[in-house]
Amino acid sequence: MLELRPNCECCDRDLPPEAEDAVICSFECTFCRDCRDGVLGGRCPNCGGELVKRPVRPADKLAANPPSSRRVLKPAGCRDAA
Repeated sequence: MLELRPNCECCDRDLPPEAEDAVICSFECTFCRDCRDGVLGGRCPNCGGELVKRPVRPADKLAANPPSSRRVLKPAGCRDAA
């Protein structure tokens, strides 16, 4: 099951479970669409994988399957990753 991490690893923007602008790679590294399209050029800076839209978990499933509360943030952001 996807973790649904709560933020963009680059800019720390909040990405709640219903966020339409959250993107992930196959390792679930999580970014916002703005960082993906801008500084990251569509690729995960951690693994080089493609960043695709993160699925939205139905609201009625969140109580039994809550999103992660662990925030992951690259200390220097992603400016040097691209």
